[in-house]
Amino acid sequence: MKKKYTTFAVKQTENLCKIPSPSGFTKLATDYLKKECKKLGFVASSSRKNSVLVDIGGKGEPVVLAAHVDTLGAMVRSLKSNGRLRFTKIGGYPENNIEAENCIIHTRDGKEYSGAIQLNNPAAHVNRELAKDKRTDETMEVVIDEKVRCVKDVEKLGISTGDFISLDPRTIITKSGFIKSRHLDDKASAGILLALAQMAADKEIKFNRKVYLLFTTYEEVGHGGSSGVPKDAVEMISVDMGAVGDDLKTDEHKVSICAKDSGGPYDYDVTTKLIQLAKKNKLNYAVDIYPYYGSDVEATLFAGYDIKHALIGPGVAASHGYERTHAEGLENTLKLLELYLKK
Repeated sequence: MKKKYTTFAVKQTENLCKIPSPSGFTKLATDYLKKECKKLGFVASSSRKNSVLVDIGGKGEPVVLAAHVDTLGAMVRSLKSNGRLRFTKIGGYPENNIEAENCIIHTRDGKEYSGAIQLNNPAAHVNRELAKDKRTDETMEVVIDEKVRCVKDVEKLGISTGDFISLDPRTIITKSGFIKSRHLDDKASAGILLALAQMAADKEIKFNRKVYLLFTTYEEVGHGGSSGVPKDAVEMISVDMGAVGDDLKTDEHKVSICAKDSGGPYDYDVTTKLIQLAKKNKLNYAVDIYPYYGSDVEATLFAGYDIKHALIGPGVAASHGYERTHAEGLENTLKLLELYLKK
């Protein structure tokens, strides 16, 4: 595989991470995906839930490669009397993972306001119990970067309950190949799938079956893959982040193959073939079990689809926080997909 496809995957990951797309507010990201697919010569369609489906070629029993472009985020729960915002989380993460993070409030009429997520009393020079204070939606708030001191001031800005809040991704690509950003779960894998589409467009790969790419938009809240899957699909691989930590062998340089997560074991035949290909071709890989993890393909199964299923992805450290992966992790994942799909 040519190095330019890894470079392309990294660049697409960077571009996608910088596009706000918390679950339920993903149109900017899906519009970008459709535009990029069109550049490559593919027609992308949208489901009613705004998932993006692309047929990138091949003939035979179809396989779906699924990545999600929705991310963690928040929503305005209420306007506080001090001119600040109480929030409710979108997706699962501890509140301390977003403490002191910059954010953007997106109003329903298209306005954007910058802000920051802080403890209600965040000054170390004032609050002696700062380290002990619980981090919850009751003890934290969104501070708006505008002159606001009461509810009416906030209302005049057009901010109201139900407005989305996106987190600053702080995306950085280091000279040593590390990619540091929020939302690498799962925009790193979305970048990988776009690189696979680029390979198909360049005729660098001939598929052994029909291949669909599916970019879902509600994975972080549990039902991303429950619809929008082509009726002729017989197999689906979630291309998502590989969890790093505890007794897992995955790291940021590897492609992780998941044998089991909180939803149970993945398909024996598909998972075994992926492991054998990685081993035979000397990829940097790991086989792991993720204790607290669910994927799009499981949502597909719960929705009643009769398909074989698997889960792979680049190792991502500090999941659901300020995450980190490496270009080598993206490359190994892309290589494994190429090996699995080529004639």
